[in-house]
Amino acid sequence: MSPALRVLLRVLGIGALVAGGLAVAIAAVAAMILLGPLVFWLAWNVLDFGHAVGLPELGFWGIVLATVFLVVGWFPKVVIAAVVFLVDPSWFQGTAQVRWPEPTFRNFVAVALLALLASRPHAHAHGHRRRG
Repeated sequence: MSPALRVLLRVLGIGALVAGGLAVAIAAVAAMILLGPLVFWLAWNVLDFGHAVGLPELGFWGIVLATVFLVVGWFPKVVIAAVVFLVDPSWFQGTAQVRWPEPTFRNFVAVALLALLASRPHAHAHGHRRRG
């Protein structure tokens, strides 16, 4: 590497720029990982959407699994269902009186938050390009 290029890189602080970009990327990934379960918890337990449809509140791992279930594609959903069924089959034996929620603003906000998690715009962004 030429001395002039070294001086230029040092003056511009390219190393600091790369390190800062990497730190921002890591922070964004951490925020996405933590934000999904937080949004689900807010909709399900805080806004009482679970209770509104006749289902119980969820604990930490229930919220994490439900969030992952909403975000991933078909095959991971099958894997999650299989793991839940194999680890605790009695979970499926519980009785619930599932019903339509009342048409309130609180339930609307809860449904909107859950729909936000379930909509994955990046899943549809992989369009096929024509070569020509």
